[in-house]
Amino acid sequence: MKTQETLSESTKTKPVPKIKLALEPQLKKAAEEEKAKEAKRNQPPEKAKLPIPTGWRILVLPFQMKEKTRGGVILAETAIERQQVASQCGLVLAMGPDCYRDKEKFREGPWCKIGEWVLFARYAGSRIKIEGGEVRMLNDDEVLATIKNPEDLLHEY
Repeated sequence: MKTQETLSESTKTKPVPKIKLALEPQLKKAAEEEKAKEAKRNQPPEKAKLPIPTGWRILVLPFQMKEKTRGGVILAETAIERQQVASQCGLVLAMGPDCYRDKEKFREGPWCKIGEWVLFARYAGSRIKIEGGEVRMLNDDEVLATIKNPEDLLHEY
């Protein structure tokens, strides 16, 4: 009987060993890298590297979709690049000095401001390749609408 009592007592006092994942450090590092990528997505490049719009032109950074879909599918870089090229939505980075100055054409004032998301036609503007993607140079009258959140739109290419 003593042996049964000591066994039950010994099992009560010993802590239950915790299982440590062998991949735990790599998973944490991957999660941190994904957060850093997400923070950099749709951020404008350095201003010194961007062209300065002249006249009535607007510099727009096309919207970049997430690398991972809601269902968890990771998209290839080529799919993301194709989507960015076909994007009809972008962030206004800079405006030329003559944007929206024509009072006859723009009676109600400017259609957009720097920092707003705008919609434009699929083939509108000039595409300019820069490090990390491309920007578009639009005329001030090519802006179709402003939107609050570009992720609310269905982006197809």
